[in-house]
Amino acid sequence: MARGYNIQYVEHVLVFGLSSGWLDRLRATLAIARTPEGLRIVVSRRIDASPERVWGLLVDTRRWPDWGPSVLDVEAQPPRIEEGATGRVRTFFGRWLPFTITRVSEWSWSWRIGPVQATGHRVIPADSSCRVGFEVPLFAFPYVLVCWWALRRIETLATAPPTDNEW
Repeated sequence: MARGYNIQYVEHVLVFGLSSGWLDRLRATLAIARTPEGLRIVVSRRIDASPERVWGLLVDTRRWPDWGPSVLDVEAQPPRIEEGATGRVRTFFGRWLPFTITRVSEWSWSWRIGPVQATGHRVIPADSSCRVGFEVPLFAFPYVLVCWWALRRIETLATAPPTDNEW
């Protein structure tokens, strides 16, 4: 059992009977887990970067538009998340939505967007690499595809040479 996860791996993903290479790769990254926010779909990816570097990308709101396909802009003070912090995100639909960070613990955090408990974010350290995951509410299962894309972007950012503006 990985930190905080009670995982039962998903055996099959049914998408109107379609199967392809990308669907097989997506299926290999999915799990169902009981999290502090309840039963969730977890999409995760192993990344060959330090857990601290990946965690830094997840908790710095200035970096969210760099890896989050659904986030165009963020307004938050302070820019590094903490429990109870509030702000707003501009989504790819162009709308600004308020958010509140509802939980921050070692290597994980969750938030609420408006009245809805949204995704959880987790890093599981493993020596010089880590596994990063998003915990998606069951009702938002299509959002798994957006999270899968975000994980690929996080990997690209985390494995690139450091920039001057990284903390």
